[in-house]
Amino acid sequence: MHTLEPYYAWRNHYIASEDPKSPFFDREYSEFEYSTKVYNYFIHPQWDTIQSPTLFCKILFVDYEERFAILEFIGEWNDCLYNDIMQLKREVIDVLQAEGIHRFILIGENVLNFHFGDDCYYDEWFDEITDDDGWIALLNFREHVIADMQTIDLDSYFVLGGELNELSWRTLSPAHLYERIDDCVSQRLGFIG
Repeated sequence: MHTLEPYYAWRNHYIASEDPKSPFFDREYSEFEYSTKVYNYFIHPQWDTIQSPTLFCKILFVDYEERFAILEFIGEWNDCLYNDIMQLKREVIDVLQAEGIHRFILIGENVLNFHFGDDCYYDEWFDEITDDDGWIALLNFREHVIADMQTIDLDSYFVLGGELNELSWRTLSPAHLYERIDDCVSQRLGFIG
C-alpha cells in the first residue's frame, strides 16, 4: 500500500496545503518518511488524515466558483468501529461546505472495505447539500464496497454505479471530470446543474 500515492497530475491546478480555505492548509509532507499505517501496512506520506486509523483522503481539486470538490480515498471505510463518516464530515466536508462547496466527487478505487455503523451523518450531509442542488457522487468504488453500501440503502445519499464505476478519470482535467459527472448526475436526478 505504501506505493499508492494520491493522484498528483492535477497539482498544477490545485494543492490543498496551499489553499487557505482547505482543512489541510499549511500541512507539510515528507517524501521519504513512512509513518502512517492502515492496520499493519504503511501508506504513502502524501495522504491526509481525517482522524481515523483506517481511512485517509486527499483533496485533489476544489473550485470555489463552480462549488465542487474532488476527493480521493485510501484504506477501509469503517463506520462501525471508527465512525469514519463522522470524522470525514467534521474534519473535511464541513470545512468545504462552509466555503460554499455543495457538490462532491469521492474517488474510492483504493477503499478496500466498507463497514456500516449509523446513517445520521450521511443523512445530515445529504440534507445540507440537496437544498442547493448539491450531490455526492462515488467514482470507481470497488463493486463489493458499493454492494455493502447498497445493502443498507446508503445509495439513497449518493449517486453511484454505472458509468461512475467505469470512468477513466485520470485522462480528464478536473473541470472536464466535473462536467462529465454533473451531466451523469443531472440525467439520473432529473435536474440541470
